[in-house]
Amino acid sequence: MPHPKTVEEMFESAGPIEYRLLPRLIHVTEAAAIAAAYQMGRGDKHFADQVAVASMRRMLNKLDMKGIIKIGEGERDEAPMLYIGEEVGTENGDLEVDIAVDPLEGTNLTADGCPGSVAVMAMAERGGIFHGPDIYMDKIVVGPDVVRYEEEHPGERIDLDAPVSHNLEIVAKALGRKVEELVVVILDRPRHAQKITEIREAGARVRLVTDGDLMPGVATAVRGSGIHVVMGAGGSGEAVLTAAAIKILGGKILARLVLPTVANGKTKEKIDEEIEEKMPRLEAMGITLENINDILDIDKLVPGKDVIFSATAVTPGHFLREVNLFGGGDARVHTVSMGASGAVRFTDSIYIKDKRETPLYL
Repeated sequence: MPHPKTVEEMFESAGPIEYRLLPRLIHVTEAAAIAAAYQMGRGDKHFADQVAVASMRRMLNKLDMKGIIKIGEGERDEAPMLYIGEEVGTENGDLEVDIAVDPLEGTNLTADGCPGSVAVMAMAERGGIFHGPDIYMDKIVVGPDVVRYEEEHPGERIDLDAPVSHNLEIVAKALGRKVEELVVVILDRPRHAQKITEIREAGARVRLVTDGDLMPGVATAVRGSGIHVVMGAGGSGEAVLTAAAIKILGGKILARLVLPTVANGKTKEKIDEEIEEKMPRLEAMGITLENINDILDIDKLVPGKDVIFSATAVTPGHFLREVNLFGGGDARVHTVSMGASGAVRFTDSIYIKDKRETPLYL
C-alpha cells in the first residue's frame, strides 16, 4: 500500500513565496481587519475602508519582496494607496510577486455591523495574477467535488452560458444530492432578478447577500459550509481573489468580464458612453470588444503556481469568527490562510498589548 503524502513532502513542495511570505501575509490581513473592526457599526464605510487600506499598505511595505498590485483599490488617479500598478515591499531579496488585495471586502457590512466582511489578499509569482480592469465579472463558482465529477464524466460540465438548471443538475450529481438540497449564493441586485427566478424554478434554494460574495465563493470548496454554488455578476477583483483560494482548494470558477451598464441592463446610449469612457484603459490591458466576452477559467484568472491566500474576518463570516476587541487595545482574530502546497491553516490569534495587565483567556 503506498504511503500517503507526508507533511514533510508538502513543506518541501512549497514554493519560495509560500515558504517565506505566507506566515507574514497572515499578519497583513489581521492588521487590516483589526483596524477596520474599530469602525464596525459606526456607519462610515469610507473611513472603515480607509483605515484598513492604510494598515494593509504599511504592513505590506515591511515585507522583503518586490510587489506589484494587480488587483487593488482602483486606478492610480482614483486611489491614493494600493492602487493598481503600485509597487510595494522593501525591494530587498529576490521575490517578485503579483498581488491582489481587498483590504475590506464588505465596507457596507462593516459600517452596519452585518456579517460577512473580511480583509483579504492573494499573491503569486510575477505574471501569476490576472491584470484586469475594475469592472464586473459574471461567474459561477463550485468546489472540488464538481471538478472530480467532470473528470469522471467528460460530457457533463458546468457552463457559464448554459441554463441555470443544467449547472445545478451537475452540481447536485457531483455532491450526491438533489437539486432541492442545494444552496446558491447570489448578490441581491436587480440585475440578478431573472437568474434568481431560474434558480428557484430549478428547485434550488437561494441565499441572498447584500454585499460580499468572495468568501461564499471560497466556501463552496469547504464541506460543511452549507454553500454549494455561487453565481452572478460582481466585482472583477473579488472574482480573482476567489479564484486564488479556489485554485488552491481544487475547485472551479468560470467568469466573464462585463461592463456595469451591460450587467445592469442600461440603455444602449448609456452602454455606448461607458464603452467610450472605459475601453481605452481596457485596451491598454489587452481587453477589446472582440475578447471581452471570452470565458476566463481558473488558470486564466490565476495562472501562477506559487499562490498564497489569506483572509481575516472583521464581522462574523461563513466559517470565520469576527474580531473581538478587549480593553487596552487587545484583539482576537480568526484567519484562514493557504498555499499551493495544500496546507490550509485556521489561525486563532490573540494580540496582547500589555502582557502585565491582560490575562490570556482560552
